[in-house]
Amino acid sequence: MIEEILPAAVVGVETFADLPDDERGLFPEEEAVVARAVPKRRREFAAVRSCARRALGRFGLAPVPLIPTPRGAPQWPEGMVGSMTHCDGYRAAAVARAGDAASIGIDAEPDGPLPEGVLDIIALPSELRWIHARAAAGPGVHWDRLLFSMKESVFKTWYPLTGRELDFSEAEIDVDPDARTFSARLLVPGPVVAGRRMDGFSGRWTAGAGLVVTAIVLPGS
Repeated sequence: MIEEILPAAVVGVETFADLPDDERGLFPEEEAVVARAVPKRRREFAAVRSCARRALGRFGLAPVPLIPTPRGAPQWPEGMVGSMTHCDGYRAAAVARAGDAASIGIDAEPDGPLPEGVLDIIALPSELRWIHARAAAGPGVHWDRLLFSMKESVFKTWYPLTGRELDFSEAEIDVDPDARTFSARLLVPGPVVAGRRMDGFSGRWTAGAGLVVTAIVLPGS
C-alpha cells in the first residue's frame, strides 16, 4: 500500500504481521528503549524497525540502530530521511536520500470511525464541512479517520524540520477524494526548506485492507 503513494526516489517497506521472537534483531540501544514496554509495544517497535532497515538496505546501507528522540521521531543515518508508522495489523517505513527529500511523513490508521469526541478536538470548521459533505455523499472511507491520519503525516513532516510541536489546529487540510491527494495549509510560520519558507505541504492517500494510509514527501534541495 505504502509504495503506491510514494514518489520513485522514496523506498517504502511494509508488513501486515509482526516478526517471530527469534527474528526481531533489535540493537542493544533499541532494546533499552523498550525494555519496560508491554509485549505489544515491543513487537510493533521491532517490526517497524525491520521495515526501516530493509528500506535503508536498498540504498546499500548496513543495519544500524534507529533510536527515537524524546518526541518519538526516529533518528536516521546521516544523509537519509524517513518516517515510520504502525497500527493494528500494519507497520511501514519510508526512506530517501536527503538530496531527494527534505522530510517525509507517513501514517497508517484503521479505517474506522474516530473515538467519540476526537473529531471535535482535531478538526477545523472547514474540515468538518468537507467531512460531513463526503459522509452524506455515500459510503466510502471513514473521512474523520483519514483527516486524523493526514494531520499525523503533517506533524511527522514538520517536526524533523523544526523540532517544535504542531497543534492539530495549526494546519488546515483539504482533500481531493478522486485524485486521492490532499493539501495542508500551515496556519503558523512554516519551516524553511532550500531557502524558501513553506506555507503548506501536499500529500497522497490510499485505503484498503481495512486501513487508511497517508504520505507527504517534501522535495530535497
